[in-house]
Amino acid sequence: MSLDEVVQDAAAIGPGTRRRTSGMDRALQILDYLQAATRPATAYEIARGVGAPLSTIYVIVDDLVSKNMLSRAPDGSIWLGHRLYHYGLSYARNLDLLSVAVDEMRHLYQASGEVVQVCGRDGNDMVVLAMEEGPVQFQVAARIGTRSPLNWTASGRLLVGHLTPEERLATFKASARPSPTGRAETDPQVLADSAGDAFRHKLSIQAGESNFSVACIAAPIIDRSGVCQATMSIVVPENKVNQKDPDLIELVKESAVRVEARLGWL
Repeated sequence: MSLDEVVQDAAAIGPGTRRRTSGMDRALQILDYLQAATRPATAYEIARGVGAPLSTIYVIVDDLVSKNMLSRAPDGSIWLGHRLYHYGLSYARNLDLLSVAVDEMRHLYQASGEVVQVCGRDGNDMVVLAMEEGPVQFQVAARIGTRSPLNWTASGRLLVGHLTPEERLATFKASARPSPTGRAETDPQVLADSAGDAFRHKLSIQAGESNFSVACIAAPIIDRSGVCQATMSIVVPENKVNQKDPDLIELVKESAVRVEARLGWL
């Protein structure tokens, strides 16, 4: 049975009958599971992770592999397929915000000589959307596609800073987790207040919360409605946060404002 047949079979179930999860929903669950895992997984791991029968996962995985939506390694593990990458490229080419932000990100890298990232929000996570990393000795663990809890990063707080106090509190109650360094704030009320303050000042700085001796300086990219759509950030060794030559804080803030201006959001 193919994915199409699974979908058709699910759609044929009449009213009043217990409706099974459709093949399309299962396919999305598989893709979401792999994205969250950030590594290849076996069909058994996927089935357990999404709460689906192993036989169903085998059918859908086989169909997605045949369509290059998933790939299968020689050891049988499953990972995202190259067709998804092409879809992502097409999406990114037509996304004005990301296109402009990436262009500004490269200018910021030239001006600062530091690792620069554009970050966005996906649910309860901050996601690295783009990154510029040249021939520098300082290396960071977060790469494009890396996801981190909102309370671990400077960008994470800015990305929810525009929400109401009640919404910020609810978000951090659902998402705050201890960081590997043990230094990330986890109190939802403290986080909600600091996120609001950071957004008002259009600047957030975090040091050593997700990685030892690593700091992040971030500024929000705010649309016409006042929503933080993304952030521009510099990742540096903790001892460089307050350097003045160049002034990294001002460079980040100016870069975010230029993105807003180019998009007509000011």
